[in-house]
Amino acid sequence: MAPIVFVVDDDISVRESLEALIHHEGWQAEIFDSAREFLSHQRAPVPSCLILDVNLPDLNGLDLQDRLQHDRTSMPIIFLTGYGDVPMSVRAMKAGAAEFLTKPFDDTVLLDAIRSAIGRSETALARETEIQARRKRFEALSKREREVMTLVVKGLLNKQVGGELGISEITVKAHRGHVMEKMKARSFAELVNIAASLGITAETNA
Repeated sequence: MAPIVFVVDDDISVRESLEALIHHEGWQAEIFDSAREFLSHQRAPVPSCLILDVNLPDLNGLDLQDRLQHDRTSMPIIFLTGYGDVPMSVRAMKAGAAEFLTKPFDDTVLLDAIRSAIGRSETALARETEIQARRKRFEALSKREREVMTLVVKGLLNKQVGGELGISEITVKAHRGHVMEKMKARSFAELVNIAASLGITAETNA
């Protein structure tokens, strides 16, 4: 599917102008006149970005940005407003906004910002997909394999892992080999990175 550019702006002329510009570039456009209408829209698993006005009739753009920081991290936000000031732009950029532009906007500048934001979204979605795949592989490990992995990535030697779990060093080596294979880790360092990406620590409930 083509990337989606979401637009939230209460000015119909701005919405129509942006919709035409977005379609001309071959992207999909999803247009909303309020933050709450946008929030009710189901998230699509495709690269996307959000062009967002600050001053909206219900929830303002900065508050909407706060809401999206946790559940839509793969959707960069481009602020586009006619009433921006320095404190407002600083707050938006500190919270992770991709760009803060003022109206009337320059088409070239905005299109460059959209392309950059979509590129960021593609990278974030790829990482989310990989994390989900890693989580499924971890959940497919046996209970003992999860225990071994948790202790191994803490830095314990095979002998120490065996002592912790009450099994032989040879058995630990066998489980460790299975873990490496099932988690698709080509090295111990990669296994440690995989564990870190999943939030797995020695205290993880296996």
